[in-house]
Amino acid sequence: MEFVSNLLERVNPVYNTAKMTIFQLADIGDEDASNIAKKLGLTYEDTQTGEGVEGSEEQRKISGVMMETRYRTSAIMAEKCGSGTLIDLPCGYTPRAIEIAKKRRPYYGLDLPATIADIEWVNWELTPQEFKSFIHYHGVDATNYESLEKVLNDIEGELCITTEGLLMYFTDSEVDALCDNVRKLLEKHGGCWIMSDPETTIQYVLTAQTLYGDRFMEFMMASKQHVTEKSDVEVGQARILVKPGADIENGMKQSMGILASHGLRVERLTVADYMPELVSLKDDPEAAAAYKEAMKQCAYWKVTLADGGAVAQDGGSQAAGEDASDVASRSLKDNGGEAFDVRATMDGEKLVMTLIGRCDTLTSPEVLSLFEETEEKETIGGVQVDCSSLEYISSAGLRVLLIMHKRCPDGVRMTGMNALVVDILEQTGFADIFTLEE
Repeated sequence: MEFVSNLLERVNPVYNTAKMTIFQLADIGDEDASNIAKKLGLTYEDTQTGEGVEGSEEQRKISGVMMETRYRTSAIMAEKCGSGTLIDLPCGYTPRAIEIAKKRRPYYGLDLPATIADIEWVNWELTPQEFKSFIHYHGVDATNYESLEKVLNDIEGELCITTEGLLMYFTDSEVDALCDNVRKLLEKHGGCWIMSDPETTIQYVLTAQTLYGDRFMEFMMASKQHVTEKSDVEVGQARILVKPGADIENGMKQSMGILASHGLRVERLTVADYMPELVSLKDDPEAAAAYKEAMKQCAYWKVTLADGGAVAQDGGSQAAGEDASDVASRSLKDNGGEAFDVRATMDGEKLVMTLIGRCDTLTSPEVLSLFEETEEKETIGGVQVDCSSLEYISSAGLRVLLIMHKRCPDGVRMTGMNALVVDILEQTGFADIFTLEE
């Protein structure tokens, strides 16, 4: 299947935040990051600003320190705690592939197909010939186990999976899917999962307090608005993310409990114990010392299999729907994951779409493409989505339905949803936007 970059960006604009990160790395003087940003033609205006939101110098400083801490500290943890192949999920636009390959360690960069299309050729050009064979890039959906296992199936030995900043964009159902998928990978390959996400907000508060004292809340709110605007996603909503405040202990227990329910256990690795000297604070030794002291209060998590594992979560119903005379259909048998079909028929001015399989980052662009092709030829007053054979829908799939809902006078009506899809709609608030029928 050919991916159209424009469609991929529209159904999942969160991938734009990866461009923010690479420019921040370049901003603090990382040579490889600077070369990547230059080859991609990225500018400050492209990556750090947006409609109605202009990041301040203070926000830029906080984000730079946070980003460098996460990027470099996670790498050190992965080197000390993990053996075998490094699985960078999501890999974004960073130069980590180059750094890992030069150590002659296998590197797999996994991300949205749109990101992979941009970064693979750039890092390939920047990597010396003798290290190229260690680098592998693949477009995947982190919530889709088949797409992950397809590209990791032949790896021998243990995996060290790293995720940085991924879960802050996920819904609870997507977090559940990711945890199940990581557990399955660790059961098959062994190894560990290094994640910086659960205590990200705590780390941000400590960073902003260290640098700007009592003004930290001002910058925290502005930063959340900035990231939300760039990604077009409400960030930091998943229950696995620990919220700062008086009830941190219970928040920590809840987050660890979520992982435990998926057969995973947590070891907290204190950030200060692994954090290198930061380039972003090299000109302010006093702030650097205060920041390292503050980083004794937060941790990244090393996740491994719990003794005895856990029962996998059920993916939901697979009831078959009756075929109709198709106006059009898309069968995605080679999308890197499970088979997916989307079929469309016109009933007067109503577009009836049948979704079969998983509607996620890999497959939802085709749903939007089919809708827009039909829209060019027909007058669409509303859309009825037959979900009787829909197994799962991610935030990318929901975004496509929302696009269709806004463009049709009668909106979107969904029928035949399984319990999992209903739960996702209720969790995300889309149950109040679309019309739902049994």
